[in-house]
Amino acid sequence: MDPTSVISIGTLRNVFTGDAGQVLPPIVVQCLQTRTLSPSPQAQERFRVVLSDTVHFVQCMLASQNNHLIKHGDLVKGSIIRLTSYQTNQIKERRVLIVIELEVLKEYGVHDKIGQPDSLEKALDKSQNSGELQRNPYPSPTATTATPEAATTPAFYGSKPSALPAPQRGQQFGANANAHIIPIEGLSPYQNKWTIKARVSLKSDIKTWKNTRGEGKVFTVHFLDETGEIRASGFNEQCDALYEVLQEGQVYYVSKARVSFAKKQFSSLSNDYEITFEPQTEVEKCEDQSDVPQLRFTFVPFAELAKVEKDAQVDVIGILRDSGDVAEITSKTTHKEYRKREITLADTSGFDVRMTLWGAAAQNFDAPLESVIAFKSVRVSDFGGRSLSMGMSSSMTLEPDIDEAYKLKGWFDATGRNETFQSHQALSGMGQAGGRAEVYKTLEQVVSEGLGHNEEKPDYYSTKATIVYLKQDGVSYPACMSEKCNKKVVENNPGEWRCENCDKTWPKPQYRYVITMSVNDAFSQGWLSCFDDVGRMIMGMSADELEALRGGEEKTNDYLAAFAEAVGKTYIFRCRAKMDSYGEQQRVRNQVVSASPPNWSMECTKLMETIRLYSQD
Repeated sequence: MDPTSVISIGTLRNVFTGDAGQVLPPIVVQCLQTRTLSPSPQAQERFRVVLSDTVHFVQCMLASQNNHLIKHGDLVKGSIIRLTSYQTNQIKERRVLIVIELEVLKEYGVHDKIGQPDSLEKALDKSQNSGELQRNPYPSPTATTATPEAATTPAFYGSKPSALPAPQRGQQFGANANAHIIPIEGLSPYQNKWTIKARVSLKSDIKTWKNTRGEGKVFTVHFLDETGEIRASGFNEQCDALYEVLQEGQVYYVSKARVSFAKKQFSSLSNDYEITFEPQTEVEKCEDQSDVPQLRFTFVPFAELAKVEKDAQVDVIGILRDSGDVAEITSKTTHKEYRKREITLADTSGFDVRMTLWGAAAQNFDAPLESVIAFKSVRVSDFGGRSLSMGMSSSMTLEPDIDEAYKLKGWFDATGRNETFQSHQALSGMGQAGGRAEVYKTLEQVVSEGLGHNEEKPDYYSTKATIVYLKQDGVSYPACMSEKCNKKVVENNPGEWRCENCDKTWPKPQYRYVITMSVNDAFSQGWLSCFDDVGRMIMGMSADELEALRGGEEKTNDYLAAFAEAVGKTYIFRCRAKMDSYGEQQRVRNQVVSASPPNWSMECTKLMETIRLYSQD
């Protein structure tokens, strides 16, 4: 089929010279080029395309929801496409078309460049310099030879949402419900009149400051629509006026605020711009929220955190494996007291990671173990190896209703619960500075530095050691079969195992490991204890399988061989040292949280670094 019969010849000029805020009709153009932009590793992939109406060509930004058309090979150089929703913009003094919705007209095939189009940017600049900027002499979009269906394609930006009910008390409001809505992706500092319809995907606490120049307060929100996200801030009076109005998860019309270049040091978003609320800013709640997407994530697997730069902000999702107590610390610089809580998460990549929660998030955290939790915009730290920390722009969602959460939960229930996870802390370098929350320690340092003697909170550390002895008696216990119970059961009668905690009786128990072992490194000896997940890795079988080999009081050769096989192996142990009471005595208990075989290449690198440090003294 001949594509020239449907292309909207010469219409791109009208698109950029038409009245601001006009409803833009569908047009048909040819794609001359596609290329990938190069954002930061954490930013969403973006594509730029060059489109032609055979008279002019223009640079265009493809909205992210259309990325699949390029990735799947539907939109290629030479394609004929129909633009059904688009927005003009100006980025760094260049005219750009934001393509929001499009359709590839496959029936017209792929063609070499049609016509000899010139740069629309240069043509418009030339007209402005000569004072002759005027309407394009070519036919308007409604008069082109495009197919009838192209002229009647529904649903493009510029349509007006329905009127809203009366605003709630405390809101600033205007005529947003009847305004021309533009996408977040279309915002720039060069626009004076705009209204966005967006969901609050994140809302921070109010932050206050006081210094020699005065005092103030600020809060931030992230707005989200189908084209992207943007950060918005409210200072002082605007903080008072809008903090209670804007609620996380709700959709609003927002207008009459200032758009400026983003301060990247304060934002994790890939948007080049940010919004600042001003006295005239108008915010109205939108009751129709169906066409605005929910929170977006770009998850980074825990195994990939070692490749992420320090202080970068990432989205992660994991299973809650451990939750510490709330602790209070005092800043050495500001002398302020802060509350924090450390939790441990694991994912399908085979790694676990420590996450630090602060303030209200730490105080109010009560998620049960083995919950799925998604975090947005958390900071990557090298504090004793790769770890994560929530900040002012971070959010936490318990059991999110997203595909990734269901897949993670399914994996954990099927196999993940019994796996042993590798830790970034266990792979952190030797010779790190002391005073960190979790660093590499020799067994001698664990004793000499008194780890675990703080009665208020445990100490975490990683150590490389070799198993030299395993206690064979009391290596496992009969546990309840109920999910997440794991309490010890008692055999009242043959085939009747009673769990007092669940008030249930089982025909048989599930045995779980409680291993006590002696380990050695190059400097000293120590005792460690571990539970079922680590025990499975050390013994190479489940506790049920080991119990089946036992053979009563006279242990079988296979049972003894299993212990002999486990002795002499070296692991990186991630441990928690905490004071424990045994009878009337108190002693430090070193419990293994996770373990993994050493990465010998990395161990050699760490040893060479240690030698280098000593050789410099």
